[in-house]
Amino acid sequence: MEMVHKSVLLDEAIDALDIKPDGVYVDATLGGAGHAIEIVKRLGNGILAGVDQDVYAIGKATQALAAYAGKVCIVHSNFSNVEHIMAEAQISHADGVLMDLGVSSFQLDDGARGFSYNHDAPLDMRMDKHLAISAHDVVNKYDEARLSKIFRDYGEERWAVRIAKFIVDARAKAPIDGTAQLVDIIKAAIPKAARSDGPHPAKRVFQAIRIEVNSELSILETAIKNFVDALRPGGRICIITFHSLEDRIVKNTFRALATSCTCPREFPVCICNKQPVVDIVTKRPIVPSNEEIAQNPRARSAKLRVAQKI
Repeated sequence: MEMVHKSVLLDEAIDALDIKPDGVYVDATLGGAGHAIEIVKRLGNGILAGVDQDVYAIGKATQALAAYAGKVCIVHSNFSNVEHIMAEAQISHADGVLMDLGVSSFQLDDGARGFSYNHDAPLDMRMDKHLAISAHDVVNKYDEARLSKIFRDYGEERWAVRIAKFIVDARAKAPIDGTAQLVDIIKAAIPKAARSDGPHPAKRVFQAIRIEVNSELSILETAIKNFVDALRPGGRICIITFHSLEDRIVKNTFRALATSCTCPREFPVCICNKQPVVDIVTKRPIVPSNEEIAQNPRARSAKLRVAQKI
């Protein structure tokens, strides 16, 4: 399929990076290369390392960035592998890091990937096909308690317990193989009155399964800290999130990195000697304009947070 992807908060993220023509930048979630193209356009002798774990995205981004090949190194990796990324790109530091944590439009719209509740497809949801666990494994092998916890913790789904029970009951009769089948089970589990308002009834469950399959939240805090370690003083890390769980991790990680003393209040003097590592640039997150949301509804929940290495 043809990849079409609208980069969210494009201008705001590029401005926040404060790009220097001779700088070294990492787009840790290359995707459709929308942000990457705008970064590399501003480089003179600088370098961009573009990272993605999705082979399809790597191929398309390579084509999109072909005109800038001399300034770009593309790395097939998960953004959590910071040491590997830096070594592969042959860089020792960065002047800026961008992380766009959203699922790309082409991933959602490609029915074969199983990310979308609007397309019937095999249950997969792996951003990297080499991952051992797929959505099919989660739905058909996790016990009821574990499913309920995932739906509650990763999807903030109020009907988590009921949905988990309906899934377990349904798979006892036959395996749940496709996204449409799963959507029907979720709809049956949620009372009709609760389905009349708000987002698609399967949205939170699909989000939760995708996060579980790709270990999206468990790797985020460590990846942020490692990228901050790789920044030069004055370098910036810009992170775009799309749901409250991600945003909370980013906010709390930035806050911890910006905090100095962590000694208990009752201590008369500091003994931890902790020094702040970053300044938080965005005291409140940057959000899309009404115009951007009208043009790209998937931008609605996006938030951009920025920190600068001290």
